[in-house]
Amino acid sequence: MSAVDIDRINVFMAVRRAARPARRSAFSLALPLLVFLAVAFVTPILYLLVTAVANPETRSVLPRTLAALQYWDGKSVPDEPVYAALAEDLKIAKDNSTAALLGKRLNYEISGMRSRVLAAARMVEKSAGGPYKEKFIQLGQEWASPETWAVIKRDGAPFTPYYLLTALDLRQAPDGSIARVHGDQAIFLDVLGRTLFVAGLVTLFTLLLGYPVAYVLTIAPRGIAGIMMLMVLLPLWTSLLVRTTAWVVLLQSDGIINDILLSLHLTGEKLQLIFTRFGTVTAMTHIQLPFTILPIYSVMRAIPATQLRATSVWYHSAEASPVSIARRVLSPTRL
Repeated sequence: MSAVDIDRINVFMAVRRAARPARRSAFSLALPLLVFLAVAFVTPILYLLVTAVANPETRSVLPRTLAALQYWDGKSVPDEPVYAALAEDLKIAKDNSTAALLGKRLNYEISGMRSRVLAAARMVEKSAGGPYKEKFIQLGQEWASPETWAVIKRDGAPFTPYYLLTALDLRQAPDGSIARVHGDQAIFLDVLGRTLFVAGLVTLFTLLLGYPVAYVLTIAPRGIAGIMMLMVLLPLWTSLLVRTTAWVVLLQSDGIINDILLSLHLTGEKLQLIFTRFGTVTAMTHIQLPFTILPIYSVMRAIPATQLRATSVWYHSAEASPVSIARRVLSPTRL
């Protein structure tokens, strides 16, 4: 390594050492914001991710039953030791008031199990002792079904894919295979699709309306731009509840919009505008529009005026379209 390279490295290290106090000061100033983001955003997201796979109910309520099920073949009805372990666990659960928690968890996968678990807990509490197998089966044939015991054993795992699969309209069969939910139970993908569709429409309409407004705000004279900015900010000073109520008044069957359409003879009857996708997209576009205009406007304001004037000259000389100007000057790296 030459002496020049060594000098360059020394200068670079000296600059880094000199910049350390400034970096530490900047970090200390940003530290409250980082803590706020961690508490308000990162922590809830991590909590939701953990909750989406956590499966503590069965493990905490039926530890002896799960231990006895380790030797079960998974095909036949379990033997008396499994039922005896279940009875002992349910006695403790009855005393600790956790039987309903277990029943609620099992009821997610087997309909009616909550009432079965509570009935079994009451039976065990009143029972003089074993054997318990016939007593459980007399309460309901679910206790004689290998599928029920397969679900109990599977739910003994510390983590479960049940909640994530349910969100995708899928379910896990007792044998562990994945199958699609049919009928009126398959609702989550449809709801998710409609939600994303409405969100996409609102985003598209806010861009189509907000981009021109932000551009006009950038090039308008100061007085006109101030009035326009006041109109953009005015909805933010109004409660979201008030704005939503205003749209209810406008879009209802006896509302102003229907009255105007009828008076202009554009429709022959009152239209159902509220509680529809049209009403949702319209109201959400109005609510979200300021949040689209302001960031675009702040970026456009950072573009030098000389660059915009040069763009105007290029427009007249090269006969470029306004779309080309927006695409080549305003859009590529700044928006």
